[in-house]
Amino acid sequence: MAKQAKDLIPRDGKGYPGLSQKLLEQHHDVLYKGYVNKINEIEAKAAEAEPSEANATYSLIRELKREEVFCTNAVRLHEGFFQNLGGSDNTPTGDIVELVKEDFGSWEKWETEFRALGIAARGWVVLVFDWEDRRLHNYLSDIHSDGVWGCTPILIMDVYEHAYYLDYGAGRKGYIDAFFQNINWAEVNGRIQSLEIKRYR
Repeated sequence: MAKQAKDLIPRDGKGYPGLSQKLLEQHHDVLYKGYVNKINEIEAKAAEAEPSEANATYSLIRELKREEVFCTNAVRLHEGFFQNLGGSDNTPTGDIVELVKEDFGSWEKWETEFRALGIAARGWVVLVFDWEDRRLHNYLSDIHSDGVWGCTPILIMDVYEHAYYLDYGAGRKGYIDAFFQNINWAEVNGRIQSLEIKRYR
């Protein structure tokens, strides 16, 4: 069944504070929707690939399935990123505050590290819940297919240049400030609650 792109950004022409409508539309409508289309294309071609030709050096099935991981993660990361934007009050409250303080020692320590990874990463910064040790971790990912298995994203920040360059040029710190201004903490807390994370602590 073909995957459908979700409409995840505001369409009122205003964008979000510090993130222009033009930036959001290019990021969402061109890049995100492009990855959705590629997943559908890959799945159609993979259904026709000949398994008997599989080879670790090169084979059609290898290349298609490798890129399927890349595109699937790109779609899921972008969806999570857009969904955790749009907060009208950027003051964190609720379960996220409690869990961050438990696992990082203080909110300030967590935020300092998350922002630092925003400068250090080439692609993504993701606050995750690790089901192995049942703790929150900040991870960076340079490409969509990087990541740690057994973790669920709680907060996602895109730091590829396409996420900020139209509005900030090379000034990534300004973009990170705008990102924090627009985090929808209710969405973040909703993820924590739907996963029943506190039950597994």
